[in-house]
Amino acid sequence: MAITAAMVKELRERTGAGMMECKKALVAADGDMEKAIEAMRKSGAAKAVKKAGRVAAEGQVVIALSDDRKKAAIVEVNCETDFVAKDENFDRFARAVAQKVLETGITDVSRLAEQALEDGKSIEDVRKELVAKIGENIQMRRAELLEASEGELGTYRHGMRIGVVVEVVGGDEELRKDIAMHIAASRPVCVDESEVPAEMMEKEKEIFTAQAKESGKPDNIVEKMVTGRLRKWLGEITLLGQPFVKDPDTTVGKLLKGKGARVLRFARMEVGEGIEKKKEDFAAEVMAQVKAS
Repeated sequence: MAITAAMVKELRERTGAGMMECKKALVAADGDMEKAIEAMRKSGAAKAVKKAGRVAAEGQVVIALSDDRKKAAIVEVNCETDFVAKDENFDRFARAVAQKVLETGITDVSRLAEQALEDGKSIEDVRKELVAKIGENIQMRRAELLEASEGELGTYRHGMRIGVVVEVVGGDEELRKDIAMHIAASRPVCVDESEVPAEMMEKEKEIFTAQAKESGKPDNIVEKMVTGRLRKWLGEITLLGQPFVKDPDTTVGKLLKGKGARVLRFARMEVGEGIEKKKEDFAAEVMAQVKAS
């Protein structure tokens, strides 16, 4: 059976393996896609180390919440493709990791890897088995544990990619969910102005001052311009200063005040934040292989 470029591309997307490796597997399986995948999975264990060097910028953010809503774990587990992120085995692994963080309170990923799951195998051993089975680099990237000190925890998960945990004192479950949803959408840096890092504030002030001086205005006017721009910037990056996503005419701060509630802390994770993704051009890769042959 003739092996087409489309078949090779499909196998690459389903396994995350290299183009030539996929072509060889298809040739050996006489074009049977499922047989090729099975054969590659069987030989995958020997290649787990090589896969560790590949960029894993897809995956899931998963949340585990205690029954009393006083404790929550939020973790990011990465893989290479969106296809694998949706795989039920990957999903099961990510949820098991989140549950283990909730149970143990361990957030250091190297220590977390040593923890045993229900079947007695360590998280690291299960991860390696999953790499061999699925054929992609899979990594636990980060984990956080939030424990409520006064209020209750609200959570929100946008698809598989964004997760939020927020502690709210007062209000109800609907309010907690609304605030978590807002944080997912608007990406605040911190709760209020008092939590803005001094170095971040100073850097922005320097930038606004330089911009204002370009106008040629007197120093007293420049000072007012800088103050105004800082106030606007603080409203954009602080949770309480942001316009509420479901009602932009009011701020989150005013919403909470009207409900007699306040936010103490939050954690927001988004898949792949800060990871440089490798952009692949399949056509260019094919041409490169042709020229090299």
